[in-house]
Amino acid sequence: MPDDMNPTHVSQVRLDQWLWAARFFRTRSLARQAIETGKVDVGGQRAKPSRIVRVGDAMSVQRSGETFQIEVLALSDTRGPAPVAQALYLETEASRQAREAARALARAERNGYHAPETRPDKRARRLIRALGDIDAS
Repeated sequence: MPDDMNPTHVSQVRLDQWLWAARFFRTRSLARQAIETGKVDVGGQRAKPSRIVRVGDAMSVQRSGETFQIEVLALSDTRGPAPVAQALYLETEASRQAREAARALARAERNGYHAPETRPDKRARRLIRALGDIDAS
């Protein structure tokens, strides 16, 4: 890897800053908000945004309905390209398989629905309204 692709070697990094540099969240404020709402666990415990991240820390990060189980491999306080961000952590194989299974399930659930090609006509709108009245009572 060229020098500009290596993660920055720093001695201490805040948790919110590391999550931002590792590209789990688009901004540091979103990372801080996720930490404060309990979507990030370090070592099985809730953490504060100012917690210092260390190499070897095990984390659980929930983002967009997906849960990542990761181990910190390197520290960085700057946001770089995706290959550099992916070099900062290692996701467990079980976590990766669980995420892929959840995606496959969601994809299968969506396959059964087909949106109508046109707007409903007058008769169809009346039927829709009638069905809506049945559910309300």
